[in-house]
Amino acid sequence: MNHFKLTWKNIVRRKSRFFFTISAIAVGIASLVTLLSLGSGLETEIRKQADVLGANLVVTPRGWCAYEQISVLTGETLPEAIPNADVKKIAALEGLTAFPYLTQRTALKNQPVPLLGILPAEMKQFKGWQVGQGRYLLDDANVVIGSGIARQFELKSGDQLTVRGQEFSISGVLQEVGNSDDLAIYMELATVQQLYAVGDKVSFIAVKVDDITRIDQYILDIQNVANVAVTSDKQLLKSVLAIVGSVGSALQLIAAVAILAAFFGIVNTMMTAIYERRREIGILQAIGSKKRTIFSLFLYESAFYGLLGGIVGVVVGFVFSYFAAPYIGQNEFTAFLGSEQSVQLFSAGITLKALLFSILVSALAGVYPARQACKLSPVEAISYE
Repeated sequence: MNHFKLTWKNIVRRKSRFFFTISAIAVGIASLVTLLSLGSGLETEIRKQADVLGANLVVTPRGWCAYEQISVLTGETLPEAIPNADVKKIAALEGLTAFPYLTQRTALKNQPVPLLGILPAEMKQFKGWQVGQGRYLLDDANVVIGSGIARQFELKSGDQLTVRGQEFSISGVLQEVGNSDDLAIYMELATVQQLYAVGDKVSFIAVKVDDITRIDQYILDIQNVANVAVTSDKQLLKSVLAIVGSVGSALQLIAAVAILAAFFGIVNTMMTAIYERRREIGILQAIGSKKRTIFSLFLYESAFYGLLGGIVGVVVGFVFSYFAAPYIGQNEFTAFLGSEQSVQLFSAGITLKALLFSILVSALAGVYPARQACKLSPVEAISYE
């Protein structure tokens, strides 16, 4: 007896039932794959942006919540709360270098764009930026833009842009670095403070230390001279990943509901199949098939549903996540997914996990129907009309 041929024949015997059962499994697995794919891409980008920040310590106002911690990495607008006096005190400490940021938003062609107030010379050296076009000049009349902004809005060195009613000249375009630095407008810190009427305050401070082994001492030194909160780059990364992980877990539970519905759908499909094939089961018993053979046939059938539905679900899930990423990356929690490069079109790890999970769930759904099939007596089954 060829179990594979018999299993396939039984599965496709009722084409409409086959289609809807596979669809139910595929929807659940596609939901799971989409969330896993987006979550994986999000985690990768979070780690990447933490590296881009380049700081050993991040100084923030006291009482900042998770929203602001994520915004440090995404470059979103943040409240200005640290005065320049505290920036100078921190910068004066021995063994560290402070780089203040003032994060704001402006608009180009009615689209929001990050605008960062920085100390020009210090930040250029800190980031290692190179100018791809024009020159690096930031003052009360000139700004520098990232290569991504230049490409997206078709801007070049010498062009003009308006920020809060004031005209600025684009002095230069930075060379592409492949991260969020490409997607911002850079302006002198004092100019942004005046333009946005925030006084002498900044949003946060990135700190580079000379001796990483003395990180705890540096934190104490900063807190002694200023009323601020200090977080290490590792603590910030861990905190953001924990938040994203919690959100991801909640979403995966929602996907599990769809998979649970598919589970009961398979149970119903298999029970219906047993009812329709009672005579066939009786004939198999009459010609000497053992109960474990009949049990395995129905178990194979349900697992095969899981395999086929899983394959369809994996394909749909990856395709959907790849094309959906740019559209869901419109808030601080998912801003890292602003480009499809953040999400892989295929991941062997996610594919293997999804397929194994699909087959396991489907096989478990077939256990009860398979046991019911084994309980049928040959006489009862053959006499069924």
